[in-house]
Amino acid sequence: MDENLGAKVKKLRIENGLTQEEVAKALDVTPGYISNVENGRNLMTLRMLAFYAELTDVSLDYLAGNVDAAYQKKALDNEILQLVSRMDNTQKEKLIATLRVWLPEGKNKTKKK
Repeated sequence: MDENLGAKVKKLRIENGLTQEEVAKALDVTPGYISNVENGRNLMTLRMLAFYAELTDVSLDYLAGNVDAAYQKKALDNEILQLVSRMDNTQKEKLIATLRVWLPEGKNKTKKK
């Protein structure tokens, strides 16, 4: 797990305009617990990390730090699917056009490992 978890938790909380009290209420913990996590005195459980990732709209692997490469690929794929699911059709069409530029014909087939 990443050594800077507390710093990430605090940064995300501030970026999302949340107070420690609001985060504590959303996660059903005390504000003191959130303070302790942010200051490196406590670590979040995996379950708590998952809730916090959802609350702050980031992936779990971003919070956790270095993870297994296979899991990271799956997490990236899932994050892309979540983002795309929030797009309207016009945005999806633009995304498809962009992806076609990045993956010209002949290069868009995935290699089996």
